Amino acid sequence: MVIKQRIPLHAPSTNNPNAPRITLVYLFPTTNQKDTPYSFNFSLLLSIKNNNIAIIRDNVERLIGLLSLMQNEYLPLNFEKRKQYYYEKRKQFNEIKIDCNKLINIEKAALFIFLNKTCYNGLYRVNRKGLFNVPIGDYKNPCICDADNLRNISKALKNVTIVCDDYRESEKFIDPETFVYFDPPYRPISDTANFTSYTENIFDDSEQIRLAKFVEKMSKKGAKILLSNSYPKNTDIDDNFFDNLYSSFNINRVEAPRMINCNGKSRGKINELLIANF
Repeated sequence: MVIKQRIPLHAPSTNNPNAPRITLVYLFPTTNQKDTPYSFNFSLLLSIKNNNIAIIRDNVERLIGLLSLMQNEYLPLNFEKRKQYYYEKRKQFNEIKIDCNKLINIEKAALFIFLNKTCYNGLYRVNRKGLFNVPIGDYKNPCICDADNLRNISKALKNVTIVCDDYRESEKFIDPETFVYFDPPYRPISDTANFTSYTENIFDDSEQIRLAKFVEKMSKKGAKILLSNSYPKNTDIDDNFFDNLYSSFNINRVEAPRMINCNGKSRGKINELLIANF
């Protein structure tokens, strides 16, 4: 029986024992991100390994209980009451700090999923103080607690090692037998598409350059490298930033859906980059 998992957030399996190890690196601007329950590239993880994420793996029943409670409280409310409930939960989420208390961490993870399912467009964004500040969305019947899917994901993650740290710390896991996928904050292609501010820090061009140097270093170690980013030529045909930065790599342009836009008509396919050393 094949058990399929869906991405738990609004945002090639193998059983070959000789397959390369998979290292997924989701990039943060600094090492001080322990209070950010980020999902990194969860869809790729579920695709490759079909067997705040550690909570889903290790404490799924407690998580389901909290989400089920919030779903039962939230769905019967009218929109004005939902707004009040949502902003209370957002305030609670921002006040909770992840620490050694397992129950506190599970509560934070449950709030994160609740906010993702009910906020505007499933967006994750914080202000300069590091506080989640996305307004409520307008979903009539959001699926806040998908219990069966969460249990399937928990099973799929049983043999996955999860580390939250600066991406340079991944070097100790990388060798010629490793495939590494880097998923950094995308370089913005317009003044309004600033995808570098998911956290209170900015992943600007200097950070993109720092990353490229690390990618080059890992490539020289013999690892297979894949990196995704925005395609500057969508808006400026003369912007050769990534062409110059990754001139020794294979740069491929691919179509990808644009899911987050204040104007629904502006959502659709847009070109992005896949950069590889193979």
